[in-house]
Amino acid sequence: QAQLVESGGGSVQVGGSLRLSCVASGLTFSDYPMGWFRQAPGKEREFVGAIARSGGYTQYGDSVKGRFVISRDNWKNTVILQMNSLKPEDTAVYYCGAHRRRWGGTSRQVDDYDTWGQGTQVTVSS
Repeated sequence: QAQLVESGGGSVQVGGSLRLSCVASGLTFSDYPMGWFRQAPGKEREFVGAIARSGGYTQYGDSVKGRFVISRDNWKNTVILQMNSLKPEDTAVYYCGAHRRRWGGTSRQVDDYDTWGQGTQVTVSS
């Protein structure tokens, strides 16, 4: 059974940085594109970024482009979200997801991911 576990969330001041990790088990990690999404209270889950199976291609949501960087280590079954220049509007629960199609391409659509972690809270205060 596939499982994803996020870590690294916390509280930070405006302009600060956080590094989120997501460790996968129970799946052939290198076969799946991975994505990061976030959800603030009362809002829908929002696309943050995605990374291709090899790590050679990434895409980002408009609100985080230029500030966040996704990377992955297929030997360690880990995907990383490095978040810089954080803003109060980045406050949310962050989730990593595994694409529902093995050997598929990256996607911005939440419905294209069918394995999720439990989420990690990120709070940015001014």
